[in-house]
Amino acid sequence: MESECGSVNGPTDPAGSLTGGAGSSEPFPGRRSVDFPVAAVLPAGGSGERTGLATPKQFCTFLNRPLISYTIQAFERVAWIENVVVVVAEENFDLMMDIIHQFSHKKVKVVLGGPTRHRSIFNGLRAFEEQPDGTALRKPKVVIIHDAVRPFVEEDFLLKITVAAKDQGASGAIRPLVSTVIAATSEGYLDHSLERAKYRASEMPQGFLYDIIYQAYQKCSETDFDFGTECLHLALYYCGTKAKLIEGPPTLWKVTYKQDLFAAESIIKDTLSHTVCVVAGDCAQSVQLAHGLRKTLGARSMQVDVISGPLGSRAVLVSGTWNFIRITMDTSSLGEIAKLVKIVQDSEHAILYPVVLILVHLNLLSRCCLTEQMRALGAIRSLAAEAKHSNILLYGILLNHDERVEQWDETMENVAQIAAALVKDRNPALMPAWRHQCGRCSSPIHRTPSLLPSVRATGRAVETALIERVVRPSLLANGSLQAPDGLDG
Repeated sequence: MESECGSVNGPTDPAGSLTGGAGSSEPFPGRRSVDFPVAAVLPAGGSGERTGLATPKQFCTFLNRPLISYTIQAFERVAWIENVVVVVAEENFDLMMDIIHQFSHKKVKVVLGGPTRHRSIFNGLRAFEEQPDGTALRKPKVVIIHDAVRPFVEEDFLLKITVAAKDQGASGAIRPLVSTVIAATSEGYLDHSLERAKYRASEMPQGFLYDIIYQAYQKCSETDFDFGTECLHLALYYCGTKAKLIEGPPTLWKVTYKQDLFAAESIIKDTLSHTVCVVAGDCAQSVQLAHGLRKTLGARSMQVDVISGPLGSRAVLVSGTWNFIRITMDTSSLGEIAKLVKIVQDSEHAILYPVVLILVHLNLLSRCCLTEQMRALGAIRSLAAEAKHSNILLYGILLNHDERVEQWDETMENVAQIAAALVKDRNPALMPAWRHQCGRCSSPIHRTPSLLPSVRATGRAVETALIERVVRPSLLANGSLQAPDGLDG
């Protein structure tokens, strides 16, 4: 068994990249540890009017998962945060409970919100007080309030907010103003403008000593409850607590408009695509291909691990990446694909993010047996359909290779280009057939597709058409693209 890492730096955990760490309970080097109870309150009762969608934006789904689940995970994975209270409108209570169950969220308590933002937050804080049935969550020393539609909060920044709140009583994230703020007269004319360098945009998260923010809400006026939006102002006005302001990273942005949902999906896809594990067998050609892919994918800023030898039951493989390339040489080794799918399924690795598994079947033309090949492809097709239900996207590339060295580098580049596109796009769409231009005549012909697209070591027509279809997501297939080489008329 051999394991090698590429030299390209990249995150091994998309949650860690998006939320700042690897989920360890160890304190950050050079910083104070958290030795007091901390909880979070996520108001999620908004109607999503600005997105123009019927579904509130916190429940909009991308990569088979609602936005609010990504935000919850950002807090759940922080070991020192004990509880996450999610506040939702009554009509969304059952939906929220279904999300918690489907995505195995463990620290969450759902409570009903109020008609305004401040009333909803107050309801969330009340979850830590004794309930009519005598139950209550453990009261935190510090409570973090954060918008449910800000999924990219980083763990190290949560630590800064938490420590500052404990020391100062309140703390909040700020960002520089991007545009100048102006005031208009009632007639619609410019009255005055603010000095942009002096002002900051108030962002989330915000941290408070629980007793301070709870007391502030107890004293809150009806006007503040109905029209107020700033929690830091309540702590200042009702408790005399001046918040420590901490400039946050640009990832604190809020999903507000429809286009923000596409941006959030793009960020997650990009982060998931930074690492790949290439699993080769014992065959020399497979190992050669694996190391070639490590080089070509590494040139695309992807961190690549290469593992050769029997796969066995090394479930540790799935701990650091959501992308796998399995190289096979003969149909008997296709059972290793089913084994790898089973490892991913048993580890529940695909619950939070779709896992991409690419089968690269190295078919030496001198050893090609068409009947055996087609039988194996049918089995893999069935496995791909089954794996999709577990959020595993099983793709295939059939590499017809005649062992001529002069063609190897170019073929390797084409395989890497296809694999990188599949990893980055994570498109689960199925395409039943595609049109192929026969190389020996001018007439287009239709194919009954197999699972695996064919990449030829010689002849550019099929390679070019295939790569073009991979690059355009709407034409991408999870399953079958083209019949094996040798069936084109």
